[in-house]
Amino acid sequence: QVQLVESGGGLVQAGDSLRLSCVASGDTFTRYGLAWFRQAPGKERQFVAGINRGATLKIYDDSVQGRVSISKDNAKNTVYLQMNSLKPEETAVYYCAADYRYSHVPSEIYQYDYWGQGTQVTVSS
Repeated sequence: QVQLVESGGGLVQAGDSLRLSCVASGDTFTRYGLAWFRQAPGKERQFVAGINRGATLKIYDDSVQGRVSISKDNAKNTVYLQMNSLKPEETAVYYCAADYRYSHVPSEIYQYDYWGQGTQVTVSS
């Protein structure tokens, strides 16, 4: 079982950049595929980006393609989400998630086994 703790959220202005971090503990980091989801007030949680456990595959939602980058550092047990050119509509709680069952990058909530508590990102206009 792995525990996930996100950090790096905050209040930024439209067009700014932000890097979120998610530190994993409790199990072998490289066993897990990792992803970021976000949930805006009153909306469903949605997939943002994911990376498979071998870091050979990265998948992005169409809405963030070209502005967002996911990466991981196995030595630090950390996965990152670099977000550029942020928009007000991207205000949400951002969650880190881990799965141990898939070799590809799943994008559905039910396919992830472990979740962090989330970090708030607020983008002002």
